Amino acid sequence: MSTQLKKEIVLQLFRKRILILSVGLFAGMVMCIYAVTQPKVYIAKATVFPLNNTNESSSATNAITSLLGLSEMPKSFSAEASINIIELAKSRNAREAVAMQRIPALQNKRVAELLIELHNQQKLFFLPGIKMPQADADLAAKGAELLEDALVPKLNKNGILEIAFTCTNEKMAEKVTYAFIEKIAGFYKELRIKKALLDYNFMVSKVDSLDNVLQSFDAKVVGISNRSLFVAPEKLQYQLPKENVSNEKARVMQQRAASVTNREDALWRLQKATPIIEILDKPTPPFDFNKPSAILFGMIGFLTGMLLAAGFAISGLVFGSIRSEVKTYLQ
Repeated sequence: MSTQLKKEIVLQLFRKRILILSVGLFAGMVMCIYAVTQPKVYIAKATVFPLNNTNESSSATNAITSLLGLSEMPKSFSAEASINIIELAKSRNAREAVAMQRIPALQNKRVAELLIELHNQQKLFFLPGIKMPQADADLAAKGAELLEDALVPKLNKNGILEIAFTCTNEKMAEKVTYAFIEKIAGFYKELRIKKALLDYNFMVSKVDSLDNVLQSFDAKVVGISNRSLFVAPEKLQYQLPKENVSNEKARVMQQRAASVTNREDALWRLQKATPIIEILDKPTPPFDFNKPSAILFGMIGFLTGMLLAAGFAISGLVFGSIRSEVKTYLQ
């Protein structure tokens, strides 16, 4: 860039200083108004943990076994089961269940309907809105999609489930968070009961199977006795030895005794499989919220507007200089 061109640019900027400043002020005002008109984004937070029987094994540190019912954690969700509980909370099945739940405090509308209406109210005027789906399956899918980014479940270092839901409607933030906790708690309890019931049914069937085996051994012994009873001339009775059958029966009886113990343990775990899901920090106002800073947005708009106006003001000089350089080079 030549010295002459630099001087012309400076002179052009000086001549257009009022216009550049005016554009900057206008852009800053527009951005400031935009920031002021933006609604607050409320963040409803809740912490949840299961209250299990305090007599349960406290030595179990693997949390995935807690969720599956293999061992118990007295005061928190398990650390490894956190992967499962978090995946459960983020799953489409859970989000669709929440999306289809009705909120009595909000005109008994479904969560998905409330989210779609809120989205359409706050969208920019030039963006298309979301049509309200007529089919329940489509409504659930759209609601789950809108919930995906708004709901953030995580597990803290103490194994307690933390849930955060962001929404521009304060009352809706509270009610949807409660609905989400209710659904997750229901799924959690259902999984625990299902696993405990499977364990119990398995042990019952195993004990019944071993009883049938023992009955077959008894029948086998009776059959041997009936076929191998001999009477000697001295009127002494002899039978073929049955030690192998007796030993096998003793081994099966040991297995049955162990299985009966396991069956009683499975029955006890089934009886206490359902934990109490307790909410520590309830998602009630006042909530934390995010809102754009009018001052920051105004400064950004002012600087951006001035830069654009200055660029437009000197664009003729710059392009003219480039064209002359190109012609000189071609000649």
